[in-house]
Amino acid sequence: MNQATLHQLKVFEAAARHGSFTRAAEELFLTQPTVSMQIKQLTKSVGLPLFEQVGKRLFLTEAGRELFATCRQIFETISQFEMKVADLKGLKQGQLRLAVITTAKYIIPRLLGQFCQLYPGIDISLQVTNHERILERMIGNMDDLYILSQVPDHVDVSFEAFLENPLVVFAPVNHPLAQEKNIPIERLANEPFIMREPGSGTRRAVQSLLDEHGIKVKVKLELGSNEAIKQAIAGGLGVSVLSRHTLLTDAHEFSILDMQHFPIKRTWYIAHPAGKQLSIVARTYYQYLLEAAKKIVDLEDIALPTTPVPKLPE
Repeated sequence: MNQATLHQLKVFEAAARHGSFTRAAEELFLTQPTVSMQIKQLTKSVGLPLFEQVGKRLFLTEAGRELFATCRQIFETISQFEMKVADLKGLKQGQLRLAVITTAKYIIPRLLGQFCQLYPGIDISLQVTNHERILERMIGNMDDLYILSQVPDHVDVSFEAFLENPLVVFAPVNHPLAQEKNIPIERLANEPFIMREPGSGTRRAVQSLLDEHGIKVKVKLELGSNEAIKQAIAGGLGVSVLSRHTLLTDAHEFSILDMQHFPIKRTWYIAHPAGKQLSIVARTYYQYLLEAAKKIVDLEDIALPTTPVPKLPE
């Protein structure tokens, strides 16, 4: 391995992560022959095959899996070193990788604003996806911090609750039920219903409540985006259950039905794999988010925190 280069390890890590030489080449702005050559040279240095092809699919060998885990540790260590050096120089720069569930996209970008103003040298990567994909990214250790609404029981994680996320029944602003109070949940069975896609944490929470009360709704649409669902509701295609936080931008177009057993109480958590060594930037953002959430006292009127944000550790 003393002949292996950092460039070869980066090429290998990308190919292993994507399971494809072609996608690795696209990510690294290299040609596929270049990727193949770099991995061939690295394989020679290791002395064992790193990949095996079964049909059209590419798989890591045992040596490949060990090297992939080692690469992730190496690049994480280098990243922390670069941020530590930058901190020692007083530059306050580095990278923060966040992955958040789709409902949190209405809150997290707002709370990133002041953080970015305080530390303009920090580059932020924000991935927005559903609960299932968040777990995949967490298992792959692809990000620094994760925002999710359900703590997994099959993945060892460190987590902390930071904000409530109630799920409510959305309907068009002129819906006949909009003026009624204490509506029986059974009335949902009479309404065309718009459901989130499979793998969504919101869908699981809604389906669990419906099953508990023996209610079968008439699913007219399945959509993978809260914004798409809101547009469908506004267009009169049905009702749905969404996070109340999604009302922040266009509350005048919708009504929240006063229905029994709602809101469904949910909580957002900030999490990371247990044992993961958080970077200086990640630790600072973690504390920032907890302080910011304390200032959100009205779910319909989100305000950025005015108290000083903790400084990066020396």
